[in-house]
Amino acid sequence: MAKRLSKSKKPGARKLKDKVGLGIALIALGIIFIFGGAGLFKRTNSETFASEPVRIEGFVADEASLEKVPQRIILPELSIDLTVKNSGLVNGYWQVFTDSAGWGEGSGLPGEPGNQVIFAHARRGLFLPLKEVEIGNKVYVLSKEKWYQYEVKEIKEVIPTQVEVIAPTEDETLTLYTCSGFTDSKRLIVVAKRSI
Repeated sequence: MAKRLSKSKKPGARKLKDKVGLGIALIALGIIFIFGGAGLFKRTNSETFASEPVRIEGFVADEASLEKVPQRIILPELSIDLTVKNSGLVNGYWQVFTDSAGWGEGSGLPGEPGNQVIFAHARRGLFLPLKEVEIGNKVYVLSKEKWYQYEVKEIKEVIPTQVEVIAPTEDETLTLYTCSGFTDSKRLIVVAKRSI
């Protein structure tokens, strides 16, 4: 009789062990996903906006104004201090750099009316800290000729197809653009206006 009980308990004990093991594995996967595994599902950083539905149209570079092209961007409160490269058009899309910010060629220039668009990947060493930006933060842009100071006036998240955020403006505007949201599905847009 004792033999029968032990035999009947073994299959049940094995099933219980399997369920416990499966439960622990699922919990571990959940923890990995929540606290760092989300990066496994991110899109790879591309070299142009071609991976975006953001075809750049109507932007024309003015060679006479190249002295005003942004060279550096600093947001002191966020410890962002980046070189800004001239981001030319590649098959209708702005080039995106892995080691610096980019200024969208043909967008506005510091000190002039228009929407100057500066963008970078949302990763460490680039625009990742931008997610902590606040209204009133200062943004400094250096061209070859001088420094320009801006103040953050608006922060919003948009879907990639909302390209009006990079459209030309009548007043002097600085638009910072980077990825945000789960699996980089949204765009973080920071709009700043000249303060000095």
